[in-house]
Amino acid sequence: MIGFLAPAAHRPLIPPDRIDPTYRRLRWQIFAGIFLGYAGYYLLRKNFSLAMPYLVEQGYSRGELGTALSAVAIAYGLSKFLMGLVSDRSDSRYFLPIGLVLSALVMFLFGFAPWATSSVSIMFVLLFLNGWFQGMGWPPSGRTMVHWWSQKERGGVVSVWNVAHNVGGGLIGPLFLLGLAWFNDWHAAFYVPATVALGVAVFAFLTMRDTPQSCGLPSVETWKQDYPEGYDANHEREFSTREIFVEHVLKNRLLWYIAFANVFVYLLRYGVLDWAPTYLKEAKHFSVDKTSWAYFLYEWAGIPGTLLCGWLSDKLFRGNRGATGVVFMVGVLIATLVYWLNPEGNPGIDLAALICIGFLIYGPVMLIGLQALELVPKKAAGTAAGFTGLFGYLGGSVAASALVGYTTDHYGWNGCFVLLLSACVLAIVFLALTLRHDGAAAKRHA
Repeated sequence: MIGFLAPAAHRPLIPPDRIDPTYRRLRWQIFAGIFLGYAGYYLLRKNFSLAMPYLVEQGYSRGELGTALSAVAIAYGLSKFLMGLVSDRSDSRYFLPIGLVLSALVMFLFGFAPWATSSVSIMFVLLFLNGWFQGMGWPPSGRTMVHWWSQKERGGVVSVWNVAHNVGGGLIGPLFLLGLAWFNDWHAAFYVPATVALGVAVFAFLTMRDTPQSCGLPSVETWKQDYPEGYDANHEREFSTREIFVEHVLKNRLLWYIAFANVFVYLLRYGVLDWAPTYLKEAKHFSVDKTSWAYFLYEWAGIPGTLLCGWLSDKLFRGNRGATGVVFMVGVLIATLVYWLNPEGNPGIDLAALICIGFLIYGPVMLIGLQALELVPKKAAGTAAGFTGLFGYLGGSVAASALVGYTTDHYGWNGCFVLLLSACVLAIVFLALTLRHDGAAAKRHA
């Protein structure tokens, strides 16, 4: 890395009596930075979906707009991995805000440049760029968390941080409505959230720091006296790109297991979420307002579910992320069966099942990211998280759109649910393959 993007240099240790209060103060400050910073990314993730009805009125077909929108998932999956590799060789304090600013600039183009929505090809390119810049949010956040919180603390910390995407994603709609009221312009879906995101980027830069050592502090393992198995001084040096990519990612068998698990977790997550309005309308004859509420409740049920999952993985399962994920996915399996087999005319049960799926599914999504951070030395954390994200988005997310739609067209909703339940079983199998490793971690925490 060149210049300011390179990892921040280590500073001499501050006096011992200042280490504890400085650590405690900075950790609150830094968490605020990465929480609001990552929420800011989600202010710019789904804007195009809000603008699609207006673009249909301009003559675009839903298929054309869907093709353009697919660029975000494709680019995000690739970027989360490749930019994760870059982030492990960068200063997180700069890396996260820069990605947020670049994403905001793309949204300003959509909002103010008429040519930005003049063709499907141009929209695809701009959305691809936005998806690429969006991939610069998770890896530096993960890098920050593994440097500032020890292994015994991370379940709770990561679970709280992970709800930032629900917070940010939930604010897009109100900001759009506010923009419509102020400017009477549907392009406000782009430029109003982008303006807020620029302010968030400034806040993230002011509050974030790179590593404890760059602030004159010892490693968090030393401060908390919480050393993972195999920890030594080598964990504190910066790795080369080849060491990160080859030695710590591609040769890591357990990382491959959770990457494949992520494919099937994402297939079920988005397979249920994206198709809930269509399924409830066609198979259960829900009205439009009921399907909209169902969609909302599924997403927001993930907030308490994620928090509970993180707490349980730390306290009850004592760091055994794989076992926690298996338990939650078994619950998802049962709730999905109820969602499928509940006869028409029992909308309360349908909503309850959908809420249960949303409550349970986001925990494993979070835990897979956490496992990725813990399966590699912390200097390779961003790349590991990006690797699992690559599988989740390019495998699971794309399949949730294309494969679920194709299966439903040919085999009906029964065929769709057989596919979703099969994905759930396979996710459980791959998570179970990590139990021996996580069981050893649990014994160390006991």
